[in-house]
Amino acid sequence: MSDRLLIRVAEGVRLHIRLTPKAAADKLDRIDRDAEGQPRLRATVTAIPENGKANAALIKLLSKKLRLPKSAIRLIAGDQNRNKTILFEGVPDELFDALDAKLRELGLMG
Repeated sequence: MSDRLLIRVAEGVRLHIRLTPKAAADKLDRIDRDAEGQPRLRATVTAIPENGKANAALIKLLSKKLRLPKSAIRLIAGDQNRNKTILFEGVPDELFDALDAKLRELGLMG
């Protein structure tokens, strides 16, 4: 288990998310910890959790807020679960620094 929200892996950077569909707005909300103590980014989308609509809305939201192409963002775990793991594909060190800076800019990381 990692104590970090962003995790460098060979293919890029992983991020754990807790998604709430059918919300009032599409937003990256805050960082919480799950039952195992793993930090997770809380996100909400207005899309319904049907036929992958909420997952697609999450990828679109991440793309817009983090200024990354949708093609570089992949859901790798949690397809039908609120707890999801996202992989941002790219050079791990460069991507890690860019994501860390963007999350700080959005006020989500101290």
